[in-house]
Amino acid sequence: MSDNMRKGLGEQVGEKATPQSQKSNTQVASEKASGLGDKVAGAVQPDDDKSATQKAGDSTRSGANEGGSYLDSAKDTLSNAADTVSGKTKETTNS
Repeated sequence: MSDNMRKGLGEQVGEKATPQSQKSNTQVASEKASGLGDKVAGAVQPDDDKSATQKAGDSTRSGANEGGSYLDSAKDTLSNAADTVSGKTKETTNS
């Protein structure tokens, strides 16, 4: 497998730079599908076969994915806390 079968870093940055609200549903779906394909290709392609820029992009993306999962976890925790507080407030108000 070679880098020419992978998404370029410029393309990835361009996709991230454009707000989702400015993209069509087709464009969003296409980016998600090609992004997933690129992640799979990056995971199965040996590091020895990757260019320096592709290695950097893959390692940055994997770090961003981890950061995203931590952010999602924090959002879920805050959301659950807010639900608990509002639930307690409703119970107190209804009593």
